[in-house]
Amino acid sequence: MTVTATQPHPIYLAGRWVDSPDRLEVTNPADSNTPAGATYNATEAQYEEAVTAAVAAFEHTRMLPAYERGRALREISNGIKARREEIGRTLSLEAGKPIRDALVEVDRAVLTFRLGAEEAERMHGEMIPLDLMASSKGRVGITRRFPIGPVAAISPFNFPLNLAAHKLAPAIAAGCSVVLKPPSKDPLTMLTVAEIVDGVGLPQGAVSILPMTRELGDRMVADDRFKLLTFTGSPSVGWRMKERAGKKKVVLELGGNAGVIVDKGADLDWAVKRTLVGAFSYAGQVCISVQRLFVHEDVREAFLEGFMEGVKALHLGDPLDPVTDVGPMVDEKAAVRTQRWVDEAVQLGGKVVTGGHAKGSFFEPTVLENVPVEAQVCSNEAFAPLVVLFPFTDFGDAIRQVNDSFFGLQTGVFTNDLAHAWQAFNELEVGGVIVNDIPTYRIDHMPYGGVKDSGQGREGLRWSIEDMTELRIMVLAQPQ
Repeated sequence: MTVTATQPHPIYLAGRWVDSPDRLEVTNPADSNTPAGATYNATEAQYEEAVTAAVAAFEHTRMLPAYERGRALREISNGIKARREEIGRTLSLEAGKPIRDALVEVDRAVLTFRLGAEEAERMHGEMIPLDLMASSKGRVGITRRFPIGPVAAISPFNFPLNLAAHKLAPAIAAGCSVVLKPPSKDPLTMLTVAEIVDGVGLPQGAVSILPMTRELGDRMVADDRFKLLTFTGSPSVGWRMKERAGKKKVVLELGGNAGVIVDKGADLDWAVKRTLVGAFSYAGQVCISVQRLFVHEDVREAFLEGFMEGVKALHLGDPLDPVTDVGPMVDEKAAVRTQRWVDEAVQLGGKVVTGGHAKGSFFEPTVLENVPVEAQVCSNEAFAPLVVLFPFTDFGDAIRQVNDSFFGLQTGVFTNDLAHAWQAFNELEVGGVIVNDIPTYRIDHMPYGGVKDSGQGREGLRWSIEDMTELRIMVLAQPQ
């Protein structure tokens, strides 16, 4: 389809491109005077049409053979790859993500849909012997996974392509129909992907991609025609959604205030290099961004020297400039909130080692130390380009400090002590322990999710498909 720079992008309703009276302007976080584009919010009638179509389409998607589901997903993957530069630029413009990172996100989405195709073709059950007592002689069980039904999916602004792909790809792979609400701040990326989805021959109504108001999104959350709700976003919103979701299954991938432990025997050059990436990529607007940094007292000075050199070398600027390391926050409101939290930390006795100032929607890469743990920058999710340093002398105490949090998504542990690696794996209250790398590490086929306020369930293609399917057993009895 052809969309001009001044023409709003239509929305994708059950295989049709439609508009609505509710125009949605998409701003450019780096330059509020240069809009990134426009689209539409779905109306209540359009929402109803999409859900009705998804329910009807499920009768067809659930019967699709594995080779058809796999083919569709591979074609989506190839289509995204073919339009890599275009999609990357759109993502950078509307999300404010540095173009290098935007292109990496496109590459990850290519992988995510390809992995979805592979998982669609290897969904399997098992044979279970049931003759464990005399009265069950001559019986065996056979299990198989069946698609759960229509899926309601809500994706966030910080990874508008790949986190949406982690909902769309497993739904198609499992044989579910899906209605996706993309983020209102940057919906154009997934509407571009919808152009690709539209050409792969899925049953009409199998996929709808509809920007919508929060009120209409709330209606989707409570709609009992959906059999699963999958949401990625803030903890406060996610847990309220769970309360309203009724009997449907709910998968929540929420926030965190991820910790990194740098042990005294760690490779400091590698730890510095990776922690800089983990703390400041996409202006810290990543739920597994490094926020709390625990460094052993014996190596604190050497680590901090290298880390500060790296921070000062970061380039803050235009997301479309290939040399930019740190772009804007999602909007000026987010930068103002970050400024307020940094000011609070200083008022409570904390020290700004570097940075600490908002400039419009941009926020300087910031390092803090001596901050009381009750400060917002320690206890809550900053979602900003800032990191708080804490010294430690006992490895077990560092683990306890990481665990002293409402959140538990992932933790990075830099150590060359195998006993410490095992201790971290056994004792950290998180969904993932990343040894000798940052908590921000993720590849798209691994199980990903958190504990405590960080969510429930796991994403990653195989694990998402398990949530989007129901296990059923057939018992075969041989007449005696």
